[in-house]
Amino acid sequence: MADKKIIIYTQPTCPPCFEAKTWMTNSDIPFEDRDIRKDEKHLQDLINLGAAATPVFLVGDEVIMGYDQDKIKAAWDAL
Repeated sequence: MADKKIIIYTQPTCPPCFEAKTWMTNSDIPFEDRDIRKDEKHLQDLINLGAAATPVFLVGDEVIMGYDQDKIKAAWDAL
């Protein structure tokens, strides 16, 4: 999967979101940042995933709620 990436739902006032994006950047893990405050569609997508807080990660078909490096890395490696 040449264009694989993680989708992360974030908001500006979320310290774990910033930490996660920094970690993924430093780990050379490509990601798409979907800021729920800038785009109503992203907020609705987050709600549809059953989440009430950020960050939320989509790694392939897996949804990971909260910043858990081990879970994110394992899901990434499994893609």
